Amino acid sequence: MTEEELKQKLTPEQYHILRERGTEPPFSGKYYLTKDRGVYRCAACGAGLFSSEAKFDSQSGWPSFFEPMKEDSVRSKEDRSHGLTRAEAVCLKCGSHLGHVFDDGPQPTGKRYCINSAALELEKND
Repeated sequence: MTEEELKQKLTPEQYHILRERGTEPPFSGKYYLTKDRGVYRCAACGAGLFSSEAKFDSQSGWPSFFEPMKEDSVRSKEDRSHGLTRAEAVCLKCGSHLGHVFDDGPQPTGKRYCINSAALELEKND
C-alpha cells in the first residue's frame, strides 16, 4: 500500500505509531490486558505477528510477547531515538514500527516484545 492508502485505512493514532514511529501511553491500549486467544496481526498489512500463546503480563502497560509467531515475521533494528539505544520491533512484511524488544522477558526466549496495541489487530480463535 502507498502511504496515502495507509492514511486512509488507518486511524490517525495507528498511522502515527506504525508509520511515524510513535507510541501510545502505557495502560491505554485495547490489548494490554486482553486474554483472548488468537493471532495478533499488523494493523497496516495484516501479516501474522504474534500468537496469544506467547503473550504475557509484563506489567509495562503494553501488550508483551516472548516471541513472534514466526521467526521471520518481526525483525529488530537499532533505534537511537530519545537519547536511548534500543531494539525497535518492525513488521518484516511492511516495515511498520510495532514497539521495542527487551532482554528482560520470560523463558524460553528471555525476550519481551513490548508492542503498541494500535499496531495490532487481534484475529480471535473461538
